[in-house]
Amino acid sequence: MDDAVPTDQIEEVVMPVLRDHGLELVDIEWRPRRPRGVLRLFVDKPGGVGIGDCERVSRELGDVLDAAATATLDASYDLEVSSPGLDRLLRKEREFRWAVGRQLCCWLAGGREVRGQLVAVEPDRLVIEHDGERVELSRAGLTKVRLEAEVRWTRRA
Repeated sequence: MDDAVPTDQIEEVVMPVLRDHGLELVDIEWRPRRPRGVLRLFVDKPGGVGIGDCERVSRELGDVLDAAATATLDASYDLEVSSPGLDRLLRKEREFRWAVGRQLCCWLAGGREVRGQLVAVEPDRLVIEHDGERVELSRAGLTKVRLEAEVRWTRRA
C-alpha cells in the first residue's frame, strides 16, 4: 500500500458496522510504517465511547476490513479503534461537523484565542458562540482548533 489510504473506501466498509454498534465515525488516520502500517479509527456516540465499545467494534471491523482488503488495504497493518479524546485537535471537515455543539478553543493568526461553543460550520468559516455573542471566524485565519475538555466533577460532601 502506498502512503495514501483510500479513506472514502474504508469509510464505506466500516460505516455499516459502526451504525450497528450505535457509533459514528469521527476520523480515519493512516500512519504508514514499515513493515506494518497503523490504521486508526476514531469513533464516538452520545454519552461517550468506552473501552468495551472499542474492543467489540474493533474485532468486527478487523474481520470486515480483512475481507475487503484487496479493494481498500493491500498491506499489513494494525487496526486501532479509539475515542477521539477529550481535547483533541480538529483538522478535517468531518471533525468540525462532528464538533458542532461542543466547546472549542480556536487560535487565530496573530496569536489571539477565541473560546466558545461551535454552533455552525460553513465552507469558509466557523461560527462560535462566545459570552452570548456569535463570532464568525474565517477558516483561513485559524492556526489551530482544539476541543475543550468538558469534565463534570461530582462534589462529595
